[in-house]
Amino acid sequence: MRELAAVVVGGLVGTGLRLGLDELVPHRVDEFPVSTLVINLVGAFVLGFLVARIWPVAPTWMKSGLGAGLMGSFTTFSALALGVVSLSESGRLLTAVAYLVVTLVAGLAAAFFGITLGRSRTREVPEIDEVTE
Repeated sequence: MRELAAVVVGGLVGTGLRLGLDELVPHRVDEFPVSTLVINLVGAFVLGFLVARIWPVAPTWMKSGLGAGLMGSFTTFSALALGVVSLSESGRLLTAVAYLVVTLVAGLAAAFFGITLGRSRTREVPEIDEVTE
């Protein structure tokens, strides 16, 4: 039950953050979706960092809340797919392909750098008390 509650809370926060960024960088459906690209790249980096730095010591409920809840609601494949289809249907096929390629390549790079940074041992990560599990 704790895991479900963590996912719900994380989902509320992630969805709010996503909406906020979408409002800061609005775009029409036939324009390059900069906000979705930024959101997905930031999400890939942050999730990579969390998996490398926090997951080894985090209780299950925290992993659920941060992973599936926060990052799952912050990033979205459906927005990526909609952006590619909308750009294609509006006759901007090259832009659609560029958006897809940039998202995939940069997203993989962001996840790699997040994991790399998360694994760096520039400071010790304190153990999370098992009592919280």
